Amino acid sequence: MLDVKFILDNVSELKEALKTRAFSLDVKLIQDLTTQRKNYITRKESISAEKNKIAEIFKDITSEKERDKLKSKSIELDKTITNIKKSLEDTESQLNDYVLGIPNIPLKDVPVGVTSEDNKIIKEWGCKPKDFCDHSDIFNKEKLLDFESGVNLAKSRFTVMKGKVAKLHRALVNFMLTIHSEKNNYLEYNVPYIVNKTSLIGTGQLPKFETDLFNLRDTDLYLIPTAEVPLTNLYRNHIFNHTDLPKKLVSHTPCFRSEAGAYGQDTTGIIRQHQFEKVELVQIANPSDTENALEEITLHAEMILESLSIPYRRVLLCTGDLGFASEKTYDLEAWFPSQNKYREISSCSTFGDFQSRRLNIKFKDKTNKKFFVNTLNGSGLAIGRTLAALIENNYQNKTIHIPNQLHSYTGFKTIEL
Repeated sequence: MLDVKFILDNVSELKEALKTRAFSLDVKLIQDLTTQRKNYITRKESISAEKNKIAEIFKDITSEKERDKLKSKSIELDKTITNIKKSLEDTESQLNDYVLGIPNIPLKDVPVGVTSEDNKIIKEWGCKPKDFCDHSDIFNKEKLLDFESGVNLAKSRFTVMKGKVAKLHRALVNFMLTIHSEKNNYLEYNVPYIVNKTSLIGTGQLPKFETDLFNLRDTDLYLIPTAEVPLTNLYRNHIFNHTDLPKKLVSHTPCFRSEAGAYGQDTTGIIRQHQFEKVELVQIANPSDTENALEEITLHAEMILESLSIPYRRVLLCTGDLGFASEKTYDLEAWFPSQNKYREISSCSTFGDFQSRRLNIKFKDKTNKKFFVNTLNGSGLAIGRTLAALIENNYQNKTIHIPNQLHSYTGFKTIEL
């Protein structure tokens, strides 16, 4: 969430920056609503002061007639104050709703562009296999990946796993959590899979992405789209000491997304599901350390891919491809040989103080002055996509070879087909 004063003090710069995100800033609306708010506050304070004067005068009046006049006047002023408060609340609500819909401002080093074609490839890692399989049909015979049962139990974009594939899926979760908690020093959390509307507003999913969420009927509760939401909201309305930063959190959760904007995309396989699992990394940092924190969180996600010998590339997203709340994002894209292309497997982002302003998360510096923290997150990694990429890139002669690092988690070294 952008600060209204900051917006009005930097109109030209912000309008140009937001144009690169295909967002047209309505400055006049913000100015008009801000002026209305100021006028209502001034009027309310003036009338409240008048009411206080009447209260002081009332103490010294003995005439019953005069006292009744003052009482009537005071009641009228109360009604006026009530009406002004209602108008003030309506104005503040309109202003807040509009500001909540403004995307974050890209950092200066984010490339300007419109689509993913304008993203910048930072690096590539790994050797692409010559022998490969398509994860979407390789286990059809034994139904180890069972798309039909997923449809029968729920609908399309749900999948049932069993046997060695289910165990490999679980092994990936345990492996990632172990690496991030024991080697990368993230504190592991187990969090609710259902959150309230306030939590989703805080991290930027609401109000913009209502249609992408699963809402529990007749409540303000939603299934989480990512563990970023509960993890970041753990510190809502919290003030850190500067010595307590950074905070590094990790959690494994299922994630639920309606994929409303993805109709007709990735209808086979497990690339795009309504329910999937992720190991999510969150950092809460001092603004002066944000650049290093983003690099660190990205390297931690890359560590998993390299440990599993999955070829990937790091891509810096352009302004037109950034997520709503992000000011800078690196996508990690795993190589899928069956599709002959890279697919996103992790997004690592810094949000600046965009989320912390919504959530009121601050820290005190050495002089006890308070500032908003910066928040970051990254997938470390998406489990289903990692499973699919691992299967496709470790296939040879009708055998899936399990990377050495997973043997102690799976209890087997290969899956024979």
